[in-house]
Amino acid sequence: MNTVAKVMAALKRKGNPQRIQAFAAHGGPPDLYGVSVADMKVIAKQIKAEHELACALYETGNSDAMYLAGMVADGSLMTKRLLNTWARNASWSMISEYTVPGVATESKHARALAMQWIKAKKESVASCGWNTYSGLVAVTADEDLDLAEIKALLKQIERDIDSAPNRVRYTMNGFVIAVGSYVLPLSSHAKATAKRLGKVEVDMNGTSCKVPLATAYIDKVEKKGRAGKKRKTIKC
Repeated sequence: MNTVAKVMAALKRKGNPQRIQAFAAHGGPPDLYGVSVADMKVIAKQIKAEHELACALYETGNSDAMYLAGMVADGSLMTKRLLNTWARNASWSMISEYTVPGVATESKHARALAMQWIKAKKESVASCGWNTYSGLVAVTADEDLDLAEIKALLKQIERDIDSAPNRVRYTMNGFVIAVGSYVLPLSSHAKATAKRLGKVEVDMNGTSCKVPLATAYIDKVEKKGRAGKKRKTIKC
């Protein structure tokens, strides 16, 4: 039987000091073991469908365990309260912007929570909200989306992005890209928003990472013939 202790030991064995340094440059916390996504996937297969174990791993507060938890957890089983706890307790941007949204988009509470989180004063929660809504438009049929609400959010981004916190600007830009890439009825609106935004300035902590230019990204998706093609999941 898999236990938290056994999984934590497996994560620690797969740790890598060089990856710890790389993650730290991107804002990773000091508790990281530096486990690669490839190694995470191997462990995730071994504990597949063990939702309660995944939740227990997230509760450890260890960043590697939290990321793994998001791979294994079943968002459809999670309550709004638990998803709120996950969002509040996310240890860094990889958890708040990828792990939590990946699980949240599997939940019936996804849209309500995304709208709630977007309004949060805490930067990590707000960025979690924008990425959750980005994930929602990527996996939900256009006819099931609230197009008026999404248009309003595009206008909100134009109005507020310059004064938004650093990671919120990054995820706002990502939302524009997501709408332009996945929501055909709002493609022209998203492209117009992207054009008006231009290059979004985000402090990438001295790393070589770049902020995607929304106009170019959406254009690339269209040229590949992938515009409007939905995903089954946004989990890694």
